[in-house]
Amino acid sequence: MRIAVLGAGSLGTIAGAYIAAGGQDVELIDVYQAHVDALNETGAKITGTTDFHAEVKAITPENMSGVYDLVLLLTKQLYNHSILQDLLPFLNDQSTVLSLQNGIPEEQVASIVGRERVVAGSVEFGATFIKPGVSELTTEFNRFKEYAFQIGELTGEVTERIEQIKKILDLVGGTHISTNLVGTKWSKLLINNAFSGLSAALNTEFGGVLDHEISVESAVHIADETIKVAHANGVEFADMGGFDIASLEVKSEKDIPERIQTLRDIMRSSRLLKASMLQDLEKKRKTEIDYINGVIPRLALEKGIPTPYNDMVVSLVKHAEETKELPVFDSNIKFFEELNN
Repeated sequence: MRIAVLGAGSLGTIAGAYIAAGGQDVELIDVYQAHVDALNETGAKITGTTDFHAEVKAITPENMSGVYDLVLLLTKQLYNHSILQDLLPFLNDQSTVLSLQNGIPEEQVASIVGRERVVAGSVEFGATFIKPGVSELTTEFNRFKEYAFQIGELTGEVTERIEQIKKILDLVGGTHISTNLVGTKWSKLLINNAFSGLSAALNTEFGGVLDHEISVESAVHIADETIKVAHANGVEFADMGGFDIASLEVKSEKDIPERIQTLRDIMRSSRLLKASMLQDLEKKRKTEIDYINGVIPRLALEKGIPTPYNDMVVSLVKHAEETKELPVFDSNIKFFEELNN
């Protein structure tokens, strides 16, 4: 099987390194020439909660050739149209594109590459790009090896194709097949909304969100808004790592202390994570905020559901994008304090 990791950033470098070390024919594809050069010259180095090194083959997109049997799509949704159009010449009728992007992009991906080619997935670990050739794993290693991915067919069927992809991804970390792909993606979206969104809006790691009383309560409200909007749109959440995500819904104010403790418990292994959106802001790049927290207000509008916490995250991140100035925790936390009161 010929495999491409399209978007070999922090997550893609880790995935590609372990797949290559497993003896697979894999190319890491990225637009960052210095990163590609480092990967080819010194290999992929994984630091953080592990210490791992693997020889890999890396190329820039203009050097793609032949046909890929499996493409792990890890680029930003912002660029999907052009990236997927450019990918088409390197796919055949049997090729599979595994969408591992944040948010719920599968319909857009399917509209370009063909629904029959698309398998969807959710990345369950975090990483930070350190420098060309080096990625930091920020999820506890044992957790990473137990829960690295969830994948599934859009139909919910357990097919031979999905079993084959699982074997490939198991080389990276624990991979679980979901028969409720929509629910799986929404479960990941909820975590991204609550923690990646706040990480970017407040300029802190996930641990910083968990440790501050106002920010962790805001995470509870963001999760609650996401659940209410999802349910109004007919979504049934899938369990994540054995946890019932929908149980985070707030039905009365007295639920909030318990929800805070639950978030602190289930997110303990992810304390070191820094949102990719915050990493984008640090590099003065546009983020995926419209495809993460921004999904909730759009879907809530026609249902008449208020989403002030997700709205605030979107507003603060967009302000940082426009000014190209990093958010200041002590300043931005005041906006959430007003919402909490």
